[in-house]
Amino acid sequence: MRQPPGSCIRVTFRSENSCAENLTEKLACPFIRAKVVGMQEVDSGNDVYGNPIKRLRFDVKQMKMFKGPTQDIDAIYTAPSSAMCGVTLDTDGKKEYLITGKLEVDGTMHVTLCDFMEQWETLTAMQRKSLTERYETGCDCRITRCTSIPCMISSPAECLWTDWVIEKTVNGEQAKHYACIKRSDDSCAWYRGSAPPRKDFLDIEDP
Repeated sequence: MRQPPGSCIRVTFRSENSCAENLTEKLACPFIRAKVVGMQEVDSGNDVYGNPIKRLRFDVKQMKMFKGPTQDIDAIYTAPSSAMCGVTLDTDGKKEYLITGKLEVDGTMHVTLCDFMEQWETLTAMQRKSLTERYETGCDCRITRCTSIPCMISSPAECLWTDWVIEKTVNGEQAKHYACIKRSDDSCAWYRGSAPPRKDFLDIEDP
């Protein structure tokens, strides 16, 4: 479930489910550090045929809100199976996760296989430090996945993600060590390093 830590950006990579169609969908920037303490199946309305739509509700203990609503999030929702992009998380309350997702208008947080979810202890030092110093500067950026050469961006507000085509892994150098940052002219570019971007980088310096 790894993908580049480009600040509240969702980039889909899965080919085994419907998430694979939305290659550069951007979400509303909620990301939290939390423990999962329970799970239950709930109804979330009906489909067009009147059949109940099932969802899994993970009860969470929020440790920190890095970006999102002012109120604590006490539950996250997902589809009931991986075939429907649903996620699986340990519910014993022992592991801490960094979780991103989509915040619905009713204030509930929904997550899919396309979202970045990782155990806190496995995050790199750059990823942890950047949570409060850098990622929020990239909420208006998109990350575009490169699957074959040649590939290119369609807008200055995009960063090209090349881990898969170059390294044949979604957990390559960009995913581990770079963030997609918005610059002063509203373009976006990859930035490496644990310190906040320098002013000259934000003022149109080649990364």
